[in-house]
Amino acid sequence: MRTNGRRRVFLMLRLILGAAALGMLLWIGLVIFVTVKEKTVPEADPRETQAIIVLGAQVRQDGRLSVQLQWRLDKALELYGQCPQPVVVCGAQGANEPVSEASAMHDYLLGKGVPDSDLVIEDTSFNTRQNLMNARRLLGEDITRVLIVTSDYHVPRALALAKDAGFDACGVGSPIKLVYWPKNHFREALAWVKYWLQSCGVLRG
Repeated sequence: MRTNGRRRVFLMLRLILGAAALGMLLWIGLVIFVTVKEKTVPEADPRETQAIIVLGAQVRQDGRLSVQLQWRLDKALELYGQCPQPVVVCGAQGANEPVSEASAMHDYLLGKGVPDSDLVIEDTSFNTRQNLMNARRLLGEDITRVLIVTSDYHVPRALALAKDAGFDACGVGSPIKLVYWPKNHFREALAWVKYWLQSCGVLRG
């Protein structure tokens, strides 16, 4: 009896360790997928688009932009300088943010010389899917060719969501701090799983 019990415990441990190892391999594979996807985004030309959409990131409690958000905006400024067009700034106000991300982004770009007439504020969204659906509504049916600016790791999924929203989109990524690479890529791998489940109807958007 004791021998049979030990065998069952040993078998259970093997199953648990095997499942953990398989899960780890799948996770590593997803992170590799995210990394390869971000490196293979086609080059975008702002002269071929009708609007730029900048996706939001954290605004600090003191009102300063996070480095990641500032780098996104600086990249958008560079592209706007090549071909001025409407710029949609996206992002609601998070629990620890003094203002909406869109409002802070608007003020930053305004201070850098982008005219207010070219800035569109989208400040009701809390995720990328909402960002793009709301931007679609604000831009109207006539604007479909858009250039999405976000952090490099985020561009491929943003493009997939933009297509779902009815855009003909291209994307440009801004860099991230190396120290944040693991966290951002691990989270993005999980976000892709959520996207696939939503696309299959297993999860609601």
